[in-house]
Amino acid sequence: MRAVMLHSFGESPSLVETDRPQPKPGEVLIKVAACGLNFADLLMVQGQYQETPEPPFIMGMEVAGQIAAIGAGVSGFQQGDRVAAFVGCGGLADYVCCAAARCVALPDSLTMPQAAGFLVAYGTAHLALRHRARVQPGETLLVLGAAGGVGLSAVEIGHALGAKVIAVARGAAKLEVARRAGASATIDSDTPDLRAALKGLGGIDVVFDAIGEPLATPALRALRPEGRFLTIGFAGGKVPQFPANIVLVKNLTVMGLYWGGYLNFAPAVLTDSLRELLDWQAAGGLRPHISHLLPIEQFADGFDLLRSRTSTGKVVIQMGS
Repeated sequence: MRAVMLHSFGESPSLVETDRPQPKPGEVLIKVAACGLNFADLLMVQGQYQETPEPPFIMGMEVAGQIAAIGAGVSGFQQGDRVAAFVGCGGLADYVCCAAARCVALPDSLTMPQAAGFLVAYGTAHLALRHRARVQPGETLLVLGAAGGVGLSAVEIGHALGAKVIAVARGAAKLEVARRAGASATIDSDTPDLRAALKGLGGIDVVFDAIGEPLATPALRALRPEGRFLTIGFAGGKVPQFPANIVLVKNLTVMGLYWGGYLNFAPAVLTDSLRELLDWQAAGGLRPHISHLLPIEQFADGFDLLRSRTSTGKVVIQMGS
């Protein structure tokens, strides 16, 4: 089968031919139709992601496809079922094996490319906003990096939860994408004084931050008393170092959200979240946005789109026609 292999940290992955895996007990073999790319893939190439295996390994964290074979002891699935799965790595290939417990059945309303970019982005945004920050109707939600995969999902979910969403992204085109997803106000990330702009809009109850600095600190300072700050990732390249005195004086809460971590300590929380998201999507409440759908031969172009931050929503690699 074809697979995108990373042979050494810091080197460019390559498209290779390798053996097709076979499912172990408790696993299924998925014939991959599409694989969603994530910023974490770029970190894996450098060996900087928190859960990166030792090279060589096949890249790709989330997939959609059909079950091609079933290992011993698996129930609830059969060959031919349409599923999506968070596999961690191994998804940028024609076939991948994963634990059956990580698979979710797909509604007919989701295409394979949409499903391949659904789990991480929507799952992260939903767990962060609904489970961790407990966003309430009428609250003001600020989304930093609002045109990226996770950020755009946060705009859409925040809007669905009844929040007033303020989207921050770079450039008019990205801000328009965020507006169409449900943002009621937009701010260009190059605005000289982000804190003043946010204060001018009345202040913030919840910050959803997938960027880090230089946007995180002015966003924190714009929070109202008892505001909540969700740290999701650091696509801007710099981890925030928050002044604890501001957190104390304004009675703020700073919390993290690592979506994949729930698989290890509270998988039912993640499963329940995905079930609700798929119900919303099937009812027409969510509209996954894919800016680039590329064949596996162009996987490097997909990585470049993430690296340059020129894409909006998700970049998805398609295995076949």
